[in-house]
Amino acid sequence: MPSLPAHAIDARLRRHNRERRNGRWTGARPKRTSIAAALCAYCCRCFPGKNSSGSDRVPSPDEIRNCSSWMDEEIRILKPRLVIPVGRLAITQFVECANLEKVIGCKFRVHRAGHVFDLIPLPHPSGVSPWHKISPGKELLKRALTLIARHPAIRELRTN
Repeated sequence: MPSLPAHAIDARLRRHNRERRNGRWTGARPKRTSIAAALCAYCCRCFPGKNSSGSDRVPSPDEIRNCSSWMDEEIRILKPRLVIPVGRLAITQFVECANLEKVIGCKFRVHRAGHVFDLIPLPHPSGVSPWHKISPGKELLKRALTLIARHPAIRELRTN
């Protein structure tokens, strides 16, 4: 599967992946051999661009649909035991998400791309939305991060 050029990836996604690699959220620093244990999922692999007001544009349903094959291929190839969708758009690719309070801090068993795995959603780490910084989002984020840290896939990363 070809990788996207770095300039096509949103800076926030790169920062989030860098923080994830360095273990900032889970305390685990995965080794290359263990990377398939967990997958951090976004609904689009490339930056959709800015809107007319200069802020980040939300990907269209067609763009999300076009990118879903990339996610399915990643799941088929990596066969992760844990998927961590980040943000409402990514969460809705796996489970219903009318309200973040109903999914953040919860673990789901999901079947996609011929593979069954656990799903622990996280809110988008946007600087625009304070959801993850105030109640109940702050407590639910803490619960979600605890679920992730205690998940067997993450524990395996810590021991490798």
